[in-house]
Amino acid sequence: MDKFIKNGEIEFPTVSQLEEEIKRVNYRHRYNNVLKSTIFILITVAAISVLVATLCLPVLQIYGSSMTPSLSEGDIVVSVKGFDFKQGDIVSFYYNNKILVKRVIAFPGDWIDIDEDGNIYVNDVLLDEPYVAEKALGECDIELPYQVPDGKVFVCGDHRATSVDSRSSTIGCVSEEQVVGKIVFRVWPFGSIGYIR
Repeated sequence: MDKFIKNGEIEFPTVSQLEEEIKRVNYRHRYNNVLKSTIFILITVAAISVLVATLCLPVLQIYGSSMTPSLSEGDIVVSVKGFDFKQGDIVSFYYNNKILVKRVIAFPGDWIDIDEDGNIYVNDVLLDEPYVAEKALGECDIELPYQVPDGKVFVCGDHRATSVDSRSSTIGCVSEEQVVGKIVFRVWPFGSIGYIR
């Protein structure tokens, strides 16, 4: 309004000035609407992402070396919730308010035996483990042969010399309630992105 007052007298705007002002007000109104809807969409997408990540696809970061060479410290992986997995799958599970990551070796009722060289036998059959670089008996204080209890799975880390897993009575076998999910995909580092076997 001040721009239409000169020397204390009111000057009425021209039609082109009014049209210019109307365009400016309309543009500002459209800009505010677009900004509000963009912020709303971003918040909605973020909320849905957090919900999906929490309920269906937990994202985890690997700590320690118990799963080398398959997974290294600092890797970021995605897991799928559930207890539906097979021998050789990598799973994450809760243990003492931490999440551990190990490989499924045997299921309820299976008999486990491990020789001094670290070879694992499941129901008297030598387990083929191409993912293990160096076998070792590791921290094993369970009485062998060992039968996996009902409702639980026997898990081991791939780096057998350092991994503390079901071979130790400290951790023992993993129950369905402890399982976070099956590790299926690595998202970091970029050079190693892909499905995990």
